[in-house]
Amino acid sequence: QVQLVESGGGLVQPGGSLRLSCVASHATFVHYSIGWFREIKGKEREGLSCISALDGSVHYSDSVKGRFATSRDNDKNTIYLQMDKLEPDDTAVYYCATKKPLPNGCDNWSDRENYYDDLWGAGTLVTVSS
Repeated sequence: QVQLVESGGGLVQPGGSLRLSCVASHATFVHYSIGWFREIKGKEREGLSCISALDGSVHYSDSVKGRFATSRDNDKNTIYLQMDKLEPDDTAVYYCATKKPLPNGCDNWSDRENYYDDLWGAGTLVTVSS
């Protein structure tokens, strides 16, 4: 199993950009699909994207499609979340998570139940404010 650590959060103005990083504890992470989630204060944790270990495809929620982009650098054991055109409603703690092998790839990716519950990192706080 792969432990993940998120970083790159901070304060950004509306319309600005940030790039979050998610570093894996060891190289076997290449065999796992990885999801990005966020938790807005007072709301349920929301799935944002999933990058598949099977074919590299990326899936996005409607709330971030076209503004956020997920990529992975297997040489650096790192997954990135590039966030552009940030809005105040994007203020949240952002997490990456290791998806279980089944369902395959990013199938049912937005369901938290499909991620290893004990491997969530501490998250990184993103604040969008002027």
